[in-house]
Amino acid sequence: MRTVEITEASLADFGRTTDEETWVLTRKGKPVAAVVPLRPGMDPETFTLSHDAKFIEIINRSWSNYREKGGVPLDEVRRRLAAKRTVRGRSRRKPR
Repeated sequence: MRTVEITEASLADFGRTTDEETWVLTRKGKPVAAVVPLRPGMDPETFTLSHDAKFIEIINRSWSNYREKGGVPLDEVRRRLAAKRTVRGRSRRKPR
């Protein structure tokens, strides 16, 4: 990890560093941002979600609920989804 004052930081310099080095940008000695390299193959959306506090809270709440109450068997999920696909006894799908 490298700490750099914002007035000294250059994204061009960051591009020349190793792919695994994180830069912590500071203003008046206090951290304000981080430049974090993406792992090979990771897309920006995956990275963003994995660092989003609200999304992580949703995942943690879901796991907690699963541990307390258990899950829904796959056959039951399929049954529920099949029931939603029909309207007035007919399938919503267009015939081929």
